[in-house]
Amino acid sequence: MDTRIEDYAMLGNCRTAALVSREGSIDWLCFPRFDSAACFAALLGTPENGCWQISPEGSIRKVERAYEDGTLILETIFETDTGIAKLIDFMPTSSSHSSVARMVVGMQGHVDFNMNLIIRFGYGRVVPWLERHGEGCFTAVAGPDMLVLRTTVPLESRDQHTTAKFTVHAGQRKVFTLSHQPSHEHVADGYDLGAALASTNYFWREFSDRCPDVGPWTSVVKRSLITLKALTYQPTGGIVAAPTTSLPEQLGGKRNWDYRYCWLRDATMTLLAFMSLGYFEEASAWRTWLTRSVAGSPDQMQIMYGLAGERHLPEFEIPWLSGYEGSQPVRIGNAAATQRQLDIYGEVADAMAQAIKGHLPPHPRIEAIAAVIVPFLEKAWREPDEGIWEIRAERQHFVHSKVMAWVAFDRVATVAETMNNGRRFAQYCRRIANEIHKEVCEKGFNPGLNSFVQHYGSNALDASLLHIVLTGFLPPHDPRVIGTVKAIEERLSRDGLLLRYETETGVDGLPPGEGVFLACSFWLADVYVLQGRYAEAESLFQHLVGLCNDVGLLSEQYDPRLQRMLGNFPQAFSHVGIIDTALNLYRRGQAPAVDRAQT
Repeated sequence: MDTRIEDYAMLGNCRTAALVSREGSIDWLCFPRFDSAACFAALLGTPENGCWQISPEGSIRKVERAYEDGTLILETIFETDTGIAKLIDFMPTSSSHSSVARMVVGMQGHVDFNMNLIIRFGYGRVVPWLERHGEGCFTAVAGPDMLVLRTTVPLESRDQHTTAKFTVHAGQRKVFTLSHQPSHEHVADGYDLGAALASTNYFWREFSDRCPDVGPWTSVVKRSLITLKALTYQPTGGIVAAPTTSLPEQLGGKRNWDYRYCWLRDATMTLLAFMSLGYFEEASAWRTWLTRSVAGSPDQMQIMYGLAGERHLPEFEIPWLSGYEGSQPVRIGNAAATQRQLDIYGEVADAMAQAIKGHLPPHPRIEAIAAVIVPFLEKAWREPDEGIWEIRAERQHFVHSKVMAWVAFDRVATVAETMNNGRRFAQYCRRIANEIHKEVCEKGFNPGLNSFVQHYGSNALDASLLHIVLTGFLPPHDPRVIGTVKAIEERLSRDGLLLRYETETGVDGLPPGEGVFLACSFWLADVYVLQGRYAEAESLFQHLVGLCNDVGLLSEQYDPRLQRMLGNFPQAFSHVGIIDTALNLYRRGQAPAVDRAQT
């Protein structure tokens, strides 16, 4: 597709999500779950791989769009030579089946529209069988899947497309709904669109109106909060990293991954963002998901799971999709699920400690899980791993992984000290934490560079080293921290934003080259706050927020040279960064630095 990533908006119902372009085309949609096979896959191929476009016929003078305040209801206003019309897109949150609703409303004069629906199940490959099912109702069936289209607009079927031409005058409206259901079931009844719109509006407003005041950052924080909520799979509490797969980290490159799963790392950071804003119901749902998913032997704990805690996420390639702007391969599933990444234990422990600080009701399984993970991690922290960036090459002794192992023992010790008969266990954890701390300071710091390095024996820099100060491993003004921050600024900065690491070193086993990683740049702003560099922190934050598209969404990465978003979109990690940094800036004079670092 030639539509830029930043030209998309997201629709969602806390079960799945759709991406709709400024031109009114839904180019990505997986029914009924985030990780289901797409029925619209034009995002990663061509329109013939599935899309649903509703847009004015002929030339368009102007397009403006925005979400209705506090919601995920998208309004796109088209101005033509003959009039103005509004396209309202949303996914009902109360429907028993996943559905997309689209309403065209005439505002001034008249506007002629075209509707083109191309359904292709199985990631853009399978053409369904289309049948009329009563007045204004049509079904599209392929194997286990059925889509039900309802509209009063007359339709035509031609060349495996479903099309329509219609006109809206001021005050008129035309309505379309597309719902998914299993093909073996009787066609479900339609729903009242007005009632669905009202209930969906209430759902999002009831959620977003609870967002506290964050000063000048309230609106961007609220939009990020809504985005994170939309990436939550409501039936189980799981949180996906992004609703898309294979949007490239480098245009035309091979760094294309499937992010429609629940990473423990990303999800714990999302949980911390929820809790920091007072959203403990979402945090509690995720914690319950966690206790179900990681249950079992600690050496079998995975870095990611499916939406319901599935462990088997096999990775394969889809050859019939050309990839976003020719970026191949298109991947489904994620082989990184089988990797060892030691940092996840620290992130989970930190999240659980913060949950206790936030007075989240205790969970009976958390203490038992900690009791079996700690002895396992006492041995495992000494081993190399694939690290936070999921390298597909030889394992290394990554400094960030060791630091997060220290976090695991430090946070467990802190919690144990508050429990009856927990003193001895706390002392045991402190002893291991001190051992890790000593080794990292000896083996992870390069005196010649005056900086910590990516892994033991390396000269490479890595933005994840910023967590040395963000986690409280070392204080913000420690000379080694100051040297590390300076080295990262000098070697990883591109147009004031940070690369994750130096891909030219070959440590990740992939061809070099990718965009700046937005979450890392937020981390740098957070470090600036902790170091009292408030003007620099605010300037960097303003730069990052300025990269949001017109509806407030961020992808995973950004190309400063091309001034384009890269990577899967929208990305939970990036929106967590907006919330965390906004809170750190807002609260900088209201709380001790160490507390801000750990929230």
